[in-house]
Amino acid sequence: MGSIRVVIAKAGLDGHDRGAKVVARALRDAGVEVIYTGLHQSPEQIVAAAIQEDAAAIGLSILSGAHMTLFARVLELLAEHDASDITVFGGGIIPEADIGELERMGVAKIFTPGASTQQIVAWVNAEFGAAAGAADGRGAPGSGGAGGHG
Repeated sequence: MGSIRVVIAKAGLDGHDRGAKVVARALRDAGVEVIYTGLHQSPEQIVAAAIQEDAAAIGLSILSGAHMTLFARVLELLAEHDASDITVFGGGIIPEADIGELERMGVAKIFTPGASTQQIVAWVNAEFGAAAGAADGRGAPGSGGAGGHG
């Protein structure tokens, strides 16, 4: 297979998905295999989809203000399912003051409003480039290999 697989998800009651769809399309256009879960997904549904799809990452889009609870629950469920190697990143309306705490919890990257799709694509490629290079049995040079993140 060799392509990077990312689940893009809208968690909770947030009904605004334009940003998530724009990111999903940009990642797809860059060669990433994107699984978009749709609106109103529970953390349990998101984690189950990521495990079932053998995803390298989950990208959460949260505009509702429930980011601390939703990110924490996704990370907790990944640990419970022995799937902490799935990287979690996200974006949305997330106060600067909360970003450090989310990173301490284990969220790899937060993109705030104003982040370009090019920035997000570049980060995904830098973070998971080894997965894309795995088709030939080798990771991307300097990537540290395709091993786990946790």
